[in-house]
Order: sequence, then C-alpha cells, then structure tokens
Amino acid sequence: MADLGLPHIYSGKVRDIYDAGDGRLLMVTSDRISAFDVVMDEPVPDKGRVLTAMSAFWFEQFADRIGSHLISTDLADLPESARKPEIAGRFMLCNRAEMLPIECIVRGYITGSAWKEYRTSGTMHGADLPAGLKESDRLPEPVFTPSTKAEVGDHDENISFDKAISIIGEELANKARDLSLALYSAGAELAAERGIIIADTKFEMGIVNGELVLADEVLTPDSSRFWPADEWVPGTTPPSFDKQPVRDYLDTLDWNKQAPPPALPPEVVDASAIRYREAYERITHRSLADWPGA
Repeated sequence: MADLGLPHIYSGKVRDIYDAGDGRLLMVTSDRISAFDVVMDEPVPDKGRVLTAMSAFWFEQFADRIGSHLISTDLADLPESARKPEIAGRFMLCNRAEMLPIECIVRGYITGSAWKEYRTSGTMHGADLPAGLKESDRLPEPVFTPSTKAEVGDHDENISFDKAISIIGEELANKARDLSLALYSAGAELAAERGIIIADTKFEMGIVNGELVLADEVLTPDSSRFWPADEWVPGTTPPSFDKQPVRDYLDTLDWNKQAPPPALPPEVVDASAIRYREAYERITHRSLADWPGA
C-alpha cells in the first residue's frame, strides 16, 4: 500500500481506497492476485494497469448510456501528496458514490455457479431454463441475476429479482436491471467483433448527485469471464483471459485453499500477466504500452 498522504479508508484483495477530499475517493488498483479468496504473495505485473485502463475504456464507451464515478486518471489532478509515479496508470480519482447493496450480474452463457445449479435443478437463480443445455452454452437471451454483497470473509448470495426489489426498491431495481442488460449486450457485441466472448459479468452501480452511475471496474477480466471465441465449445469449460493459469496450477497442489498461499512459479505469474494484457489489447485495440505507468 502506497503512502499517498491521504486518509486510508479500505484495502481489499486488489484495491486500496483513500479519501481524496471534497467528496472524492482515490482508488488504487494493485497487481495483487487472489485465488479461492486467498491473496497470493506474488503480484502479476501490470494487472492493476490493465484493470484501470480497461475500466476507463468502457466508461468512455458507455458514456452516452450512463455516467460513471470516474473523474480522472491523470496524476496532475490528484492532491499534491498523492502524485506518486508508482501509482500512474493504476488509479482512478472518483466521485464518492452511494453504492447499491446488490451486485448487478448479467449472464449470457451458462457456466460457473449458474451451471452447477442448472445441472442439479434445471434452474438458474430459481428460474426455469430450457432442458438439454450444456456447460458453457449460450443462453436464449442474457439474464440479469443479482446477488447480495457479502461481508468480508463471506460469499455473495444469489438472489431473485423480487428479492432485489425488496432491497433497493422497484424503480431502482428495474433501472439497474435494464441498464445492466443493455451494457452487457453492447459490450459483448463489441468484444465478439474482436474474437472474445463475454460469458458473464458483474457491474457495480451507485448514486452520485441523485443519478445512477457505473462504479468500480467495468467488463474487466476480474469482473467478467472472457473466452476466446475460437476455443468455445459447448460441453466444455473454455480457457479464460485472467488468472486461470494460477487456478490451474493451484489445483495441481495438495493445498487446503486457505492462507498462507503456496508460492507461484514465475512461469505461472507470467502466463497470467500475458492473458490480462491480451484481453485489454484485443478488446480495446489499444496498446498497454501507451497507457500511463509503462
């Protein structure tokens, strides 16, 4: 965690958050990587820059549909004490938002926890799905499947849309659902043109000055499942553009999935770094070398 001369508010598995004054937050995205809810000792080079650059790209793409909490990614706009070269390219100066207490998840393909539920009961978040779907199949249409936000150490709980309404109210739930579905569809269409399937994603939304805005990270390898389109085969689990090399390696070990974590070999760390960078460059058609902090 960097000493930025600002009050430290929170540190998560990946991000450190500071009070930047005047209703603003400074969110610094580290290169920390976690698996099975355990933070590894070895960072993944440039992971924080990828997540920041990709979120900034999507905030820009979606600006005509919904605002965001982002103010700036320019060091010159930070309080003087925080203008540290080591955070260049990996921070967002943001408006402090009143965050919705639900995760806005959209699924376009059936995988992960949704596949496990379907395989057991033929449902997804309790709603019936057509019979005969295979793992990683494309759903008939994208589905909004919200969840609660877990307390530290707990897991998010999948909830029905009716439950989401009971938590945040009907008007806000409808707006969050409709925007999430529209943003997912637009993002998935752009990614598909560039050879990547966005299987599912998680949006974070909050209220700034009375308006619903996007916050945190958007359509990144950490908040979404990205699959190479040419390797998608229903009935299998496609490789993903994220920390899959780390998870694959850990699955070969006799490890109880609790801290302390085992050491990661350099080749596993490097393989994950390559995947993060490739996801950014393929989707945005931009070079990570051109983003600050290179």
